Amino acid sequence: MMQENETLQQLFQKEFSKIVAVISKQFGLQHIEIAEDIVSETFLQALETWKNKGTPANPTAWIYKVAQRKTLYHFRRGKIFDQKIVPSLKSAQEKNDEIATLDFSPQNIKDSQLQMLFAVCNPAIASEAQIGLALRILCGFSIGEIAEAFLSNEETIKKRLFRAKEKLRADKVKMELPSAKEIDQRLDNVLHIIYLLFTEGYYSKTQNEVLRKDFCLEAMRLCLQLTDYDKTNLPKTNALLALMCFHASRFSARLASDDSYILYENQDQQLWDVALIKQGMHFLTLSATGSDLSSYHVEARIASLHCQKEDGKEKWEEILHLYNQLLFINYSPAVALNRTFALYKVYGAQTALAEAEKLKLETSYFFFILLGELYKNIDGENAKANFLKAYSLAQTKADKQLLQQKIDGLA
Repeated sequence: MMQENETLQQLFQKEFSKIVAVISKQFGLQHIEIAEDIVSETFLQALETWKNKGTPANPTAWIYKVAQRKTLYHFRRGKIFDQKIVPSLKSAQEKNDEIATLDFSPQNIKDSQLQMLFAVCNPAIASEAQIGLALRILCGFSIGEIAEAFLSNEETIKKRLFRAKEKLRADKVKMELPSAKEIDQRLDNVLHIIYLLFTEGYYSKTQNEVLRKDFCLEAMRLCLQLTDYDKTNLPKTNALLALMCFHASRFSARLASDDSYILYENQDQQLWDVALIKQGMHFLTLSATGSDLSSYHVEARIASLHCQKEDGKEKWEEILHLYNQLLFINYSPAVALNRTFALYKVYGAQTALAEAEKLKLETSYFFFILLGELYKNIDGENAKANFLKAYSLAQTKADKQLLQQKIDGLA
């Protein structure tokens, strides 16, 4: 039974977003919560039925059939369909014919999910809420999983998602791709949310996991969908996909058997996924068209260099040059910190310290780790003080474990 439950959970995460997208596309985004409830009820029925009768030969087909039946029952009950939906249609008979079945064809599922992606990533919604909606509606994560990812509680997440859905309703956001004039601007927002989703997985803030591979893989899946559509298959889309491929190629090398971090310089390069690195190079090549240079292009090139086994000064000089570019394109404290580390690799600790001290990121865990590293071979006491400060700011057990190793190493 444990194996069946695990299979059902995997099926839920795989199919939840597809069914919600198809229902919402057919009946309108204003009914998105009803669609969520229907899918949840469908899987609850599956749990009860399969427990007694066993898993059907085709679980996905069973789920689609039951979800369709529940959907049609709901929208016909209380004359919701006849009174609220039919009047807005040009041909009620055509819709009556169409409502007899939900279209779960692969193409309609793909189209519905792409339209849902643009709807969820509407700029009218706060980015944190967009990520929550993306995790829930597009990736099928539970409220509990989302709450853990944001270091929050389920009630807070429920309220946040409710407000976001209310905003979608109030603004009458439709499930459709933006016009040709809008799509490039809206795509920036979509790519940003996918990037944040991948980042959350790559450096998870959850208390019990260092790496949320499921978040990363969902981000890659969503970005890959964008490359299937001509108007969103742009250089910056391919650049982001390349960036994620390069980072994902080192998943196995980043974690020890006890789920603790393995720093880049200590990673076993034999564990790097060569196939994913090649995929990254493929998408990076595709991104090298046109005249626009996005932050994803620069970050992808940096990530590609980190996937090269050679680690000489020439490599770090190029990385430093790329970080200088990135600061002009998209300044952030994280970029400034990474640029300072590259400066250290090229010009040494003293030069890097002079730059690091200017940043004054007093609430940043990574800032004090960097200072500790830079002082390590210059001033042991100062290095220890900065590592201890980083330890006090660390949010996860793995972070604290890593810092303790660094402190012990100084002794």
